[in-house]
Amino acid sequence: MRYIGKKFLTLIIALLLISIVVFLAFSILPADASIAKLGQNATPERIAALRAEMGLDRPVLVQYWSWLTGAVRGDFGTSYQYTGTGVASLVGGRLGTSAVLSLISLVMVVVISIPVGIFGAKRRSVAGRAAMTTLVHITMGVPSFFLGILITYLFSLILKWFTIGKYVSPAEDLSASISYLVFPAIAISLPKIAMTVKFLVSSIRAELHKDYVRTAYAKGCSRNGVFYGHVLKNSLVPVITFLGIIIAEIVAGSIVVEKVFSVPGIGLLLVTAISNRDYPVVEAVVLLIAVVVIVINFLVDVIYQIIDPRVKL
Repeated sequence: MRYIGKKFLTLIIALLLISIVVFLAFSILPADASIAKLGQNATPERIAALRAEMGLDRPVLVQYWSWLTGAVRGDFGTSYQYTGTGVASLVGGRLGTSAVLSLISLVMVVVISIPVGIFGAKRRSVAGRAAMTTLVHITMGVPSFFLGILITYLFSLILKWFTIGKYVSPAEDLSASISYLVFPAIAISLPKIAMTVKFLVSSIRAELHKDYVRTAYAKGCSRNGVFYGHVLKNSLVPVITFLGIIIAEIVAGSIVVEKVFSVPGIGLLLVTAISNRDYPVVEAVVLLIAVVVIVINFLVDVIYQIIDPRVKL
């Protein structure tokens, strides 16, 4: 419990610091919110009136506290681009799509990387190991957005398996929605699969050289019995922590991929809001992504400590 308490305290501090950075990053911009909303040609009188209406003439600390307390309640203000529309409703309407996309990507990573990692670790052929290592490093080095462009060109423009921009919400057609999201999920997950395979192979090979493995063989245990009963189990423990990092990268990495595939998630919303200087939306999405990443890492640390009680802060 002491370990979890320290981790939770670290979580709260990290969230507080991120909220400060996010707020100040947009507070120090040359073009403040009033200019972004009225435009560069607005008169000084209109700008001053709007600044007073929006509370921008107050001290920065007062503005931050007002924004933070609103954010805790789920109130991020109203959008500049969509006049009168609450930021929370905009983000909430896109959040489900991004969550499903991230979930599909994570399932692909787990389902593919673990069997491939086991297969690669058990390979004894030097040529086979070299080929697999080369393939893994090439896949790791290709950015998700570039994979997205290649997948779009191949499966949309040439094979006509799906049409860019024709995303269907799950409420209308669940199967069509998932079928569309599979393609951006492939672009997101492929580099992560390669990273997980490399990490798992290294973990298994390191475990195979430990003394207890040689002892088990000396006692007459079968190779598969030792591997699946002991080696694989111990090798997967550090992989859990690594998957936490992968989940965070999936959440953050979906931003550009959503733009490539025109998926109406929070990533596309963020890119559009940045282009239109819709600062309340940008602040809300950036803070949301940061919160998700930090909370995921906290949960992974807690799970890791439960699995292996020897872990200390």
